[in-house]
Amino acid sequence: MPHHPEISRVAIIGGGCAGLAAAATLAERGISVTVFEAAKHLGGRARSLEWSGTYLDNGQHILIGAYRETLRLMRLAGVDEANALLRLPLQLIQHDQFCLQASRCLPAPLHVLHGLLRARGLSRGERFAALRFMLKLRLSRFHLSHDLPLADLLARHQQPQRVIRCLWEPLCLAALNTPLDRASAQVFLNVLRDSFARGKHDSDLLLPRIGLSELFAEPLANYVIAKGGAVQRGTTISAITRHDDDYALVAGDATHHFTHVILAVPPFRLAKLVADLAPLAEIARMCDSYDYQPIATVYLQYPPQIRLPHPMLGLAGGLSQWVLDRGQLNGQAGLLAVVISAEGAHMHMSQEELADTVANEIARAFPDFPPTLGRKVIIEKRATFACVPNMPRPPQQTPCPGFYLAGDYTVGDYPATIEGAVRSGIICAEKILDSDTINPHPHPCPASGRGNNTRDPC
Repeated sequence: MPHHPEISRVAIIGGGCAGLAAAATLAERGISVTVFEAAKHLGGRARSLEWSGTYLDNGQHILIGAYRETLRLMRLAGVDEANALLRLPLQLIQHDQFCLQASRCLPAPLHVLHGLLRARGLSRGERFAALRFMLKLRLSRFHLSHDLPLADLLARHQQPQRVIRCLWEPLCLAALNTPLDRASAQVFLNVLRDSFARGKHDSDLLLPRIGLSELFAEPLANYVIAKGGAVQRGTTISAITRHDDDYALVAGDATHHFTHVILAVPPFRLAKLVADLAPLAEIARMCDSYDYQPIATVYLQYPPQIRLPHPMLGLAGGLSQWVLDRGQLNGQAGLLAVVISAEGAHMHMSQEELADTVANEIARAFPDFPPTLGRKVIIEKRATFACVPNMPRPPQQTPCPGFYLAGDYTVGDYPATIEGAVRSGIICAEKILDSDTINPHPHPCPASGRGNNTRDPC
């Protein structure tokens, strides 16, 4: 078949949240895409796996109502939110220490301010200190003249240590997965702005009732395929070169040609893939400079009658930060998921030591619980980039024509979250749709080598 440069053929390298968001957005507009995923599973850092005859997630993710683009794409792919997610009005409960529950009656942001005024576990002075801080942030439109570590911002606003320990630090670790003394204050304020100060339901907690793969990755992949696209699992792209008017993607012994490419891989995998695209060298160096933060999830199986007083509880004074009852969420009776965000002493423990430590912390918090029946530790050592002040982030559109970057690390005001990844993928898709080379009804074109070794470095 002759080569038609005016016919758009879009490749998406990476089947995580960013890549699938881009693919679904293009598919919705009639663009046939091909998604290449090196692993046999989709979803990247938001996927399910099997353990002892049941499914677990590679990390216990918590969504919020402000994740509007994520929720929109889920609906587009036919996911029933009511069955897939447990929606709870904002409640931050630390076992026997602290409780903040947003008002169900007042509009935003009064519902959160009311919750701060009535928070249990804080003195009157501590509650008013938190309230003053929130009011000052709102008056400044949650914008800082210059970024700084969140710990410094909290000190400037004289936040009491108990307020920091019970409220701001848990929120920071959950949203940015970065310790207070390193976390970007401005990005943290962006999250507060979207979740607490806009729509009332933006602050709702959305706890998955089904596996992460079923929640997002598989429905979007099925949607893309139903719209005429392709999703190739277990296909590793080893090199990308520019040939005349398109890009050559090498996968094993095959070479595939596309007019547009969205590279949706983690930033630490970017440099190798763009080694032959000279204009992207500076971006590759930028990505190589990033630091990363881990997330550990310890699954503890108890007898089926064991359950927490709430679907999600915070724990303080140890390694465990949040514990979720998957029996109440997923019907996995007696199974608890304990989340430890960011770096800490636990990273120097063996998995067995970590599981023992967490099980002992649960036993101290709930002395009536019997011994565990099983344990599973899942650690994502590079779960997210370290969201530090003034972190350089590359734009989605690159100096190479028709070549885009998608991922939560690209330019945006969100930290490394599902919503941040989804937004980046949508931006890439919209830029392709806005280009004058796109053809929403491409003719089929075989993906094979063309025998042309002429290279254009972009």
